[in-house]
Parts: sequence; C-alpha cells; structure tokens
Amino acid sequence: MTHQNTTMFLTICSAMVLFMTPGLAFFYGGLVRASSVVSMMMMSVGSLGLIGVLWVVYGYAVSFANAGAGNFYGLDGIFTIDLNKLLLSDVIAQAKLGDGFNLAFAGFQGTFAVITVALISGAIADRARFGSWMVFAGLWATLVYFPVAGWIFNFSVTDGVVTDGGWLVYNIGVMDFAGGTVVEVASGASALALALVLGKRFGFTKGMHAPHNVPLVLIGVAILWFGWFGFNAGSQLAADGVAALAFVNTLAAPVGALVTWVAYEKIVHGKPTSIGAGSGAVAGLVAITPSCAYLDPIWALALGAVVGVVCAYAIELKFVLGFDDSLDVVGIHLVGGIVGTLWIGLFGQHVGLFFGHGAEQLGKQAIGVGVVMLYAFVLSYAIGWIIQKTIGFRVTSTDEIAGVDLVMHGEVGYAGSDPRWTWKN
Repeated sequence: MTHQNTTMFLTICSAMVLFMTPGLAFFYGGLVRASSVVSMMMMSVGSLGLIGVLWVVYGYAVSFANAGAGNFYGLDGIFTIDLNKLLLSDVIAQAKLGDGFNLAFAGFQGTFAVITVALISGAIADRARFGSWMVFAGLWATLVYFPVAGWIFNFSVTDGVVTDGGWLVYNIGVMDFAGGTVVEVASGASALALALVLGKRFGFTKGMHAPHNVPLVLIGVAILWFGWFGFNAGSQLAADGVAALAFVNTLAAPVGALVTWVAYEKIVHGKPTSIGAGSGAVAGLVAITPSCAYLDPIWALALGAVVGVVCAYAIELKFVLGFDDSLDVVGIHLVGGIVGTLWIGLFGQHVGLFFGHGAEQLGKQAIGVGVVMLYAFVLSYAIGWIIQKTIGFRVTSTDEIAGVDLVMHGEVGYAGSDPRWTWKN
C-alpha cells in the first residue's frame, strides 16, 4: 500500500468516527424524555463544535507533545506547549510538501476527542445547564482528555516494538489498541463524578422515565456501530491484516453482547427489549475497543458474551448504590472499558494468562485502568464541583420537572407539543 492510500484510508476512518457523535446524539436523545431531547442532543453537538476548535488550536499540541523526551507523564504538553504544533502547524507544513499522513492522523485523533467528551453527557441528562456543560467540556478536554490521550497514543514504534512516547504504553507496558482507557474508562469515571456532583433527578427511582423514542435509539446504535469500525480498524493507521482483525472483532464482540444482554433481560425481567439489544451492542463495542487487535475472534465473541451480562447487571447497581447516572454511562462505558482492557491480560495473543503467559500483562492492564480512572474521576469531580458552586451546573427543580428544552434552548423536539403553538380555526 502506498502512503497516499494509507492517508486515504485514515481520512475515511476519520469521517466514520466523526459520524459517531451525531449517532450518539440520536442514541442519547431517544433515551430521555421528549421534553429533554433537544438539550440532550445539543450536548453532543456542542461538544463536537467546542472540542473540534480546541483540538485544532492546542489539543493536538498537548496530546502529542515531546514524545519520548522525558515528559512529565504527559502533562508537560499543558505547561510547555510546542509552538510548532499549535494550530496543527507542523503537520500542515508536511502536508504542503506532499505528505498528508500526519495531518490525517491529527484529524483522526481529533474525532476521538470529540466523541469522548460527548459520552460523559449521558450521565447528567434532564438536569444540566447547557452553558455550564460547555464550560465543563472545555476544561475537561484540556485537563483530562488531552493529557491522557498522550499517555496512550503519543508513542513511536520501531520494527514492531514501542520505543518511546506515551508513558502508560512505553514505561508501564499497557496494551490499548484503540482507546479503552483513554475513551471509555476516562469518560465513564468522569460520568460517575458528574452524576455525584449534580445529584439525583427529581423523583429518582427505577423506571422513572421510559425512553421517549425507541426508533431514535436504534438509529443511534446503528450509526455508532458503523462508525466504530473506523474507530477500531482505523487505529492501525493502515488497511492491513491487523486492521482486518480489528474490523472482524468489532463485529464479533457486539453481537455476542447483544445476544447475552437480551437473554439476561428475558431471564431476569421476563421480556427482552430493543433498548436492551441496542445497549448490549454498545457494551460490546466499548469492551472490544482496547483489545480489538489483540484477540482471536472467538475470544472477542466470548468477551462480548461476558460483557453483555456484566454491563446489564452493572446498570442496575446505581439504584443500589444510590447515584443517578441517567443513561448508564458508568454501567456501559466504565464497566465495559474495564472488562475489555483487563481481558487482554487474560486472553490476549502472546500475553494472556490463560495461554500460559502469566499474570504480568494483566497487572499492567490493571495499572493503566486504575491510573486513568482515578485521574479522570478526581479532576472531573473538582471541575464539576467548582462549576456548580460558581455559575451553577444543575437547573432548578421546576425547570427539570417541566423539561429543559424550552428553558435552555427555546425550542422543543416535537412541534406538536410546543406550548407556544396554538391551533386557530
């Protein structure tokens, strides 16, 4: 494959990943009340706009600062930004000379940043101020996502061996092909922190709000699944055998999780649901993200089967533990990301404990999960708490009960329910 073809492959995958954010907006939008659908979708759309701007201006410079140069665990990108990387200057210069691969890679990584921030919003559905969410999103991307992306993605490989860069990969030896720690664990831990800061919705109880639009949810799942093929296979940065393996595993794990989630619902609750099927597919996609290039397809299928049950059970724990994660970001993304990342240490090719390679890699995976989870949770809680105590993060109980769409955005998702419209004979 020529370099030009590799660049084209990465460009196509980038477009697929970017499409995931509107897909997430559909998925989340269908799950909330009809009076909150605009607010919910706008948090994804707002993330797309804001994080896209920040990535171009300085996010890339922070995430990919000084690979292998003794950096302070990826944080020096915040304090000593490489001016040559601001506004994508270095990769733009390369593209002007005819080599656009690194510029395409920068764009590809930018789409990861966008979707990761948007994922968090599901935990605070029905009760968050849009402006405060945007402040949180900008600060979170700057202080959490951009550095953590550097911990994993900012590395170099020579003859198949990691030679420098992201400290969790280079120094610790974490294996994370497409961002199970960066995207899933970080967003899930941050979602838990925000859910605790904002508190429970008014009248919080099991089954308090049924999804208002099931077809919208399934459309979102379909778009997410489509984009996830670009997310995982594209992380190989070339259309080769490894990308093909990642592609097949991105099919195998979700179908396994879909089946077991629906079976769990049937056994435990008596009826299988389409929402459960969609949630199962997403849980499988989450779990396979870090491990998609390190598993034989049969173990990807097994991972999906396990995570379908584990995540289905995990989302019910919020009622036991007493935190209100509105759209189950913690139960699906945090739990699924943890299981998928640790699974490498159990069944990964050439490293898995059950293949006779010992528990060393499992320990490294656990360190990666623990570090990212703790860092993301603490920073997210602090940022959210400061916003709540200053400009306010949560809407009033009156606005929450009435629905936040009209209050926050002056519009509703369905014109027929808009009280500003009256029928005249």
